[in-house]
Amino acid sequence: MNVWTGTGRLTKDPVIRATSETTVARFTLAVDRRYKGENNADFISCVAFGKTAEFIEKYFTKGMKIEIVGRIQTGDYEKDGRKIYTTDVVAETVGFAESKKTTEQSNDDFINVQDIDGELPFA
Repeated sequence: MNVWTGTGRLTKDPVIRATSETTVARFTLAVDRRYKGENNADFISCVAFGKTAEFIEKYFTKGMKIEIVGRIQTGDYEKDGRKIYTTDVVAETVGFAESKKTTEQSNDDFINVQDIDGELPFA
């Protein structure tokens, strides 16, 4: 059975393309890999089609954590006389892996100066 399940963060905004038949979303997912106390990441190339692609376009941006269930698909094409091999995860089901509040907090490295008793912390 060809089933892949993963959770990770989008490395950049999904690239959306509309064809005459469907919508296509391409994106890369950074998935943590822990091995003997070391933290590394794998970068997984993903693609989604149709309603799933439209959902990704509407709700997901760079840095957001996403859960994916899909299948691994391999392929190849010719470029400059060389054969290029590809491996993608075709996302069939996607979901939010964290709340919007958590996302906003983790992406906000700076304090909001409006929150400091109406005074600037520097003068």
